[in-house]
Amino acid sequence: MLGRGIIKGLMETLRNFWGSYYDPARLTTVQYPEQKLPPQENARTIPFLVYDGEDRLAGLRCTACGICAVECPAHCIEIVKDTAKKPDYLGKMQFHPKVFNIDMAVCMSCGICAEVCPFDSIKMDRVFELSSHDRGMVLERSDLAKSNDYFRQIHPTEAAIVDAARAEEHRKAEAKKAAAPVPVIA
Repeated sequence: MLGRGIIKGLMETLRNFWGSYYDPARLTTVQYPEQKLPPQENARTIPFLVYDGEDRLAGLRCTACGICAVECPAHCIEIVKDTAKKPDYLGKMQFHPKVFNIDMAVCMSCGICAEVCPFDSIKMDRVFELSSHDRGMVLERSDLAKSNDYFRQIHPTEAAIVDAARAEEHRKAEAKKAAAPVPVIA
């Protein structure tokens, strides 16, 4: 028969159409404000800065290198490097950003800033209800700083990889420090 393929295709379409109304596993409508689907682990909305330790600003992993600001296609990141080095949560002297702002009115949530960050300090959040009553769409570093525990909650797979790599790097630095010859003062 000449139109058998068309008839098979239409039958499959009808089967899917009727099945979507009666099969509970295929009912996909969610009544949004009352019901919310949990966001997927790889969902991304806005960038945030990861910090280690207890202090939000002293524990920032960001060293104000500016790679994220250069690579951002929307040019929504503004970074001003602090002039003095300050100790991070491990006591290592690091530069920190004096100003770190992201203009959310311009940000495309592309995630390029998180991809190019060599210090794993910028990650993408999963919050999606971003509406507000004011027009202040510029997020400052105090607004952007979120703990490493929060990062572990929203992206457990990626956080485990990052934490393992940072622990290995810290272990190598400690081993190198222990293996260094101690100067003898005579």
